[in-house]
Amino acid sequence: MRSHSFIWVITSLVLSCSSRPSAPEEQVPEAACELVEEASAPEFLKHIGCQGDFHALASEPLDTRIPGARSVKVVLDGFDGDALYFQNSRKYPIHYAFVSSHLSGHGLPLVGSLADFNQTEYYAPDRRFLLGTVTYYEGPGVWALELAPYDTASAEMLTRLHEAVRDAGYFGSELIFHPTSQALEAEAKNLPPAIRVMTTDALYAATDYQPLNLATSVGRLRFVKADELKTTYLAYRDIVVLDRLPNDISTVVGIITEEFQTPLSHVNVLSQNRQTPNMGLRQAMSHPQLRALEGRWVRLTVGAFSWSIEEVTSAEADAYWEAHKPVPVVLPAADLSVRDLRDIQDVVVEGQGPLREAIKAAVPAFGGKAAHYSVLARTEGLPVRKAFAIPAFYYVQFMEENGFFARVDALLAEPSFKEKPEIRDARLKELRADMKKAPVNAGLQALLKAKLAADYPGLTMRFRTSTNSEDLEGFPCAGCYESHTGDPSDWEDVLEAIRKTWASVWLFRTFEEREYNGIPHESVVMALLVHHNFPDEEANGVALTANPFDPSGLQPGFYVNVQTGGDAEVVHPPPGITSDQFIYEFHQPGLPLTYLSHSNLVEAGHTVLTSAQVFELGKALTLIHERFSPAYGPLAGHTGWYAMDVEFKFDGEPGEPPKLSVKQARPHPGRGR
Repeated sequence: MRSHSFIWVITSLVLSCSSRPSAPEEQVPEAACELVEEASAPEFLKHIGCQGDFHALASEPLDTRIPGARSVKVVLDGFDGDALYFQNSRKYPIHYAFVSSHLSGHGLPLVGSLADFNQTEYYAPDRRFLLGTVTYYEGPGVWALELAPYDTASAEMLTRLHEAVRDAGYFGSELIFHPTSQALEAEAKNLPPAIRVMTTDALYAATDYQPLNLATSVGRLRFVKADELKTTYLAYRDIVVLDRLPNDISTVVGIITEEFQTPLSHVNVLSQNRQTPNMGLRQAMSHPQLRALEGRWVRLTVGAFSWSIEEVTSAEADAYWEAHKPVPVVLPAADLSVRDLRDIQDVVVEGQGPLREAIKAAVPAFGGKAAHYSVLARTEGLPVRKAFAIPAFYYVQFMEENGFFARVDALLAEPSFKEKPEIRDARLKELRADMKKAPVNAGLQALLKAKLAADYPGLTMRFRTSTNSEDLEGFPCAGCYESHTGDPSDWEDVLEAIRKTWASVWLFRTFEEREYNGIPHESVVMALLVHHNFPDEEANGVALTANPFDPSGLQPGFYVNVQTGGDAEVVHPPPGITSDQFIYEFHQPGLPLTYLSHSNLVEAGHTVLTSAQVFELGKALTLIHERFSPAYGPLAGHTGWYAMDVEFKFDGEPGEPPKLSVKQARPHPGRGR
């Protein structure tokens, strides 16, 4: 036997986050270890005497939504006098694998099929087993007993399991219960006062590290405040430490923010597209290890559970860049033969081949956003606003008739434009200003007036970007372009909206993103997706149709970020504003819902969406996931993690209850590797 001098201190964070009182700063000594040093891990243990015992059995959780965790699964066998087992969770990643191997036959009742096991052991009130997990969260230093989010165990069952684990583990006096769904959180209110409870959002808030995109990169480390980015130009090979995430930032190869980020913001989607690291770290601006490396070449790695940074030489940095610089993106060539204003359901022509090819065929004339919206509009049962598309021909016509392409050519040939970011920024700003004043072809105006009068009378309209360089598979370019609203009762307002939307092709940050990806600027064309706008929506949000924290697929769910109203957009959150974030296990019995954080724009104790709205969203996400599977998912032969990135709103006309409307869907690049 061996013992450890490991001392674990409960921090004040636990005290602040528990819904029940916790003793301040308690020391937890280890007991004698069950395992001898360097012994191979056993199949299971009945006691955990020390940290070494725990680590011998522990694995990383299937779901990594809260980083820095290690878990050991536990089984309480009611048939055998409540015998407790800490199972080897590396060898047996799920309870059934262990139970069917060790607790079936040989004098014990046989354990049936996996389907039978799942139907009884998580739901039946007279079940044989109680199944849970002991997780140690490294950041806040918390030991937590957890159940599967869909487990319907009563408070009496929870108490039996908690007391058994408490008595068998050296950490027992500090073991809290962490409800992993709203239903378990409600049941936890019936637990005896001796069992302390800590919610997911409280646990998340007590965590120091937020991995956004898992990747490694080499760059020069710089510290910049978000407000300084208006006058500070970053280089492609910078890794930047910020106090908070800005809505507009030039291309860099790594991001660290002191304030935690909204995971589905456009900046993070761009990091995922570039496969560059992105993380949140509390106190990052004053972090000693980071400050010691300021201005130096470093290698930054963001992992699901931890991060690391180390200095490298300039030669190593140059070699890394040469080996990892982006492969140039080749855009679909523009199709300028299409000139009609086309109803959105007719943009993608299905039935003549694979869905993926049908979408690709529509992009050259109508862009990525309109092409995917067309598929949404043709999906039965999906709430999508009526829309039409203005083809890319009219953007090219506008650029040519006003001499803007020739002007772009001149800029690209100007040495100072190529060499100095401040010159590029200023010249592009001048170009956009002139585009916003230039005349729009009279023929297009006549077509558009007739279309709006016939099909959208009296409605204000949203003119949305749909280029051949966004919403593409492997290149979403999220947030690269900007859409605008026009009111047809004031025709100049419509023209202004169209010009401003077209001009966003030449935003500085967008130009820099194309440069980074080796895209010829002249190859970009912009169609417009047009529909009635959302003048006073009740909620806006973004969702993924799969759980990004569970690449194994064993714990599926939808990941949703949603905010009240329309002023604080989830994809462009204002400083200090948090949104509701939750995992929705729509296909599990009981529809478990786990909140990771809450909006600070709604009253405490309330959520942005009602239960009925969340269910309505779940139905829509299921339809979208299945609809695009023949293009990007399993039905297309894809065997990896697959999800669609979906934007939605809840909106109602005056006097009507808000209804779901799906705005957009595009293939998501994943959380990184």
